[in-house]
Amino acid sequence: MIVSVSRRTDIPAFYSEWFFNRINAGEVMIRNPFNRNQVSRVVINRKSVDCFVFWTKNPKPMMDKLHLLEGYTYYFQFTLNSYGEDVETKVGKKKGIVETFRQLSMKIGKKKMIWRYDPILISKVYTKEYHYKWFEILAQKLCGYTDKCVISFVDQYKESRKNADTLALETITDSDMLEIGARFVNIAQKYHMVIESCAEKNDLSAAKIQHGRCIDHHLISCITGKDFTNSKQDRMRDGCKCVKSVDIGEYNSCLHYCTYCYANYNSGAIERNNSSHDATSPLLLGNVTGSEKITDHYLCKKIVGNIEQISLLL
Repeated sequence: MIVSVSRRTDIPAFYSEWFFNRINAGEVMIRNPFNRNQVSRVVINRKSVDCFVFWTKNPKPMMDKLHLLEGYTYYFQFTLNSYGEDVETKVGKKKGIVETFRQLSMKIGKKKMIWRYDPILISKVYTKEYHYKWFEILAQKLCGYTDKCVISFVDQYKESRKNADTLALETITDSDMLEIGARFVNIAQKYHMVIESCAEKNDLSAAKIQHGRCIDHHLISCITGKDFTNSKQDRMRDGCKCVKSVDIGEYNSCLHYCTYCYANYNSGAIERNNSSHDATSPLLLGNVTGSEKITDHYLCKKIVGNIEQISLLL
C-alpha cells in the first residue's frame, strides 16, 4: 500500500505531531468527505506501507523526527514556487525554504526529493519573463539537491476561482505552455535536472517534457526494490498518471492559504477545521464520536467534480 501524506493538506508543515502519533499507533482513520459518518481505518505499520509520499511546502517541523520513519520507505514532493504573499499567503520566506530543501536532501538523498514548481500562473505581475528569471534562480540554488522538477499550469477550479479572481490571471494558451516548458527545460538542463509535467492534458513532448507521475511507480520500485510497474492508476483527475494510493489528509485544513488551491479554498472552514484538530486523535480533524460506521476496507472509487470520492466497502 502507498500512502499519500497528503494531496489535500500540508501534513508535514502543520500536522507532523499527529502523523508521528499515528505511526506510533500503527493506524489512522479517514472520514469520507461526502459522508462524515463513514470512516475508514487504515493500518500504517511497516508491513502494510510500501511507501509514504509526502507533499509539502515546508517539512521543517518534522525533520528532527525522521528517525521515527526508520524501516519505512518514503520520498517528498516539495513545492517551492516564486510567488509572493499575494498568492502564497502564509508560506514564508523563500530563503528559509530553500535552506530547508537542501537540509532535507542531505538527510535523505536527492533521489527522494522531487521539486515541484507548480502551478504556473500568469498575470501582469507574474509574467513569463518573471518565471524564467526566478525558475533559474531557484534551479541554481537547488542544483545538486534534486534531479527532477515537476511543473503544471494553473487550473481554474470552481472551488478556488473566487480566490484566484483577485489576481487577475491571464489565460495560458497551448503555445504559452510549450514556450514556458521549453525555456524551463533549457534552464533545468544547466543544473542537471529533468522536467516532467503533472496532470497536464496537453502534450508537451515538443518541449521535451514527458507526463510525470507524482505517485511514481518507477521511483517507488527503485527505492523499495519491489516491482510496482503493473500498479493500477488512480485517475485522480484528467491527465493524472499516478498509481493507487491512500490519502490520509482532509480538505480545507491547510494553513498556507494559497489562492490557487482547489483543496483549501474556504478560509472560514480552514480555521474551524484547524481548531478541531487533536494531535492524539486517530482522525486528522476532530475525534471519533461513536456514531460513525468504521470499516477497514478503503477504495478510492471515482471523481466527483475535481475532488476524489471515497467509497467505503461496508
